[in-house]
Amino acid sequence: MNKPFMPQLVYFEPNALDYPLGKELKEKFEKLGTEIRFTTSHNQVRNLPGDTDAQKYRMAKSTLVVGIRKTLKFDTSKPSAEYAIPFATGCMGHCHYCYLQTTMGSKPYIRTYVNVEEILEAADHYIEERAPEITRFEAACTSDIVGIDHLTHTLKRAINHFGQTELGRLRFVTKFHYVDHLLDAEHNGHTRFRFSVNADFVIKNFEPGTSPLDKRIEAAGKVARAGYPLGFIVAPIYLHEGWEEGYRHLFERLDAELPQDARDDITFEFIQHRFTKPAKKVIEKNYPKTKLELDEEKRRYKWGKYGIGKYIYPKNEEDAIKEHVFGYTETFFPNAKIEYFT
Repeated sequence: MNKPFMPQLVYFEPNALDYPLGKELKEKFEKLGTEIRFTTSHNQVRNLPGDTDAQKYRMAKSTLVVGIRKTLKFDTSKPSAEYAIPFATGCMGHCHYCYLQTTMGSKPYIRTYVNVEEILEAADHYIEERAPEITRFEAACTSDIVGIDHLTHTLKRAINHFGQTELGRLRFVTKFHYVDHLLDAEHNGHTRFRFSVNADFVIKNFEPGTSPLDKRIEAAGKVARAGYPLGFIVAPIYLHEGWEEGYRHLFERLDAELPQDARDDITFEFIQHRFTKPAKKVIEKNYPKTKLELDEEKRRYKWGKYGIGKYIYPKNEEDAIKEHVFGYTETFFPNAKIEYFT
């Protein structure tokens, strides 16, 4: 995907136009000639164009709902942050393995919230409550926020906001390279900009609708030169023929792009491929031709919180993955911090 996301259909919830961002988006889409509809609630967004479930699913993925975030109570977001900050939900990418497949279920459309000031005020209250501790907010738990920020600039506002706070920190992760408008934000080192990266095999086969790896790595270089603390999520780490070489090659390319002076503050997060029974069902329905290996017999079952277990790699394969990716990190980025492996 080399063109920024542009919705084919946009819905506005009733009070969205009471906010400056709501009005601005309506004017923007009117000028572009995008089809605009009004809805009493995002839950009423039904009957999307399409004859089959697959067509309706794809249409939903290119539908934007502009609304208000009503609940300003933030979810926790371990292990990467204290709280999830809700600017958007849903994603325009078509990653076959994505956990949003089950959490978004039958509503994979993208939502953006226009009451940005209220959301940032709520974040300030959380910061106050935890003072003098640092409070971290994850902006990409339920969406790829960079993927829509060229339309909303909400993320840019948040970066500037957290840049002014003493104890607030922002973090998010993206698979898109549309970062140019964020390079001059006044982040003051308070936002960690993370990229989701993977072996070429995984991106080519399982991540349609996202930026290619070379574009993501080039964007990471720009972000590093703009002084942002940088991070990489290597996920899902997926065993395929030649995987050792595939992941080594990924690290070589990162090493070739990133400036030396950005390397003392780089983080890595490693997540092996996993799936749940409900996710497997949804994935096979939405992407019937997927080559994603979802054979429960080849995995071990790991109990999760809330009673939903996941299928992960057997212990010997997990150990091999860990040994290789930790080794590559040590070789190419000896000063980087590995935040977790799961």
